[in-house]
Amino acid sequence: MAVKDTKRRKRKKDVDSNEIITLENVSKAYSTGAPALNGISLHINRGEFVFIVGDSGSGKSTLIKLLLRELTPTEGSIRVMGYDLNRIRHRKIPEFRRNIGVVFQDFRLLKDLNVYENVAFAQRIVEAPAKEIRKNVPSMLATVGLAGKYKAKPKQLSGGEQQRVALARALVNQPEVLLADEPTGNLDPKNSWEIMKLLEKINECGTTVLVVTHNREIVNEMKKRVVTMRKGVIVSDEKNGGYIDEED
Repeated sequence: MAVKDTKRRKRKKDVDSNEIITLENVSKAYSTGAPALNGISLHINRGEFVFIVGDSGSGKSTLIKLLLRELTPTEGSIRVMGYDLNRIRHRKIPEFRRNIGVVFQDFRLLKDLNVYENVAFAQRIVEAPAKEIRKNVPSMLATVGLAGKYKAKPKQLSGGEQQRVALARALVNQPEVLLADEPTGNLDPKNSWEIMKLLEKINECGTTVLVVTHNREIVNEMKKRVVTMRKGVIVSDEKNGGYIDEED
């Protein structure tokens, strides 16, 4: 019992600290080729908004998979929201992931469900009471500007609207961290900016936001912290940064 209490206190101490994501000397090698990540260290505080940029093959996708505990590092340590991802028990992984919202480039909506049902699906996974679902889903759809389209199916929506649904679904369980992997990759400039403004608004409400992107204009305009990756290492980490091109 004392051991369990000690572990609980340890996790509480981590949760109470200001750092929400910590990678120390993390490497990830696959069976063939050069390491996808090579000894990277990264510290992200609660409430930060961070862009992760870099060309294809720089290690961005591997980093996202490590943060979601879809992969484990070959070397180094990773802590996210107080969880030690090197040691987390398999049965604890779903609980861990419930505190992370994820948005992808291709939306990944359930095509046979309408907008309301897509967002409610995320609440049902965590066994939220029906009363909570009826309150939370309309509220979140209003936040992303889709209150009037709750009955629409994904195929009836524009790309920008589909990404808003995906964002509402990622946020309805009030995650501590939002990971957005190329969230504007399939959108035109107008919709891209609208999604980024929503992400900024979410961040201002306290959610830590990490955005993987190739969009130079957005990165340069928004003046957030920018972590630049190249061939598995972090080559730049700048507050109020900009997009660094490969040849720079």
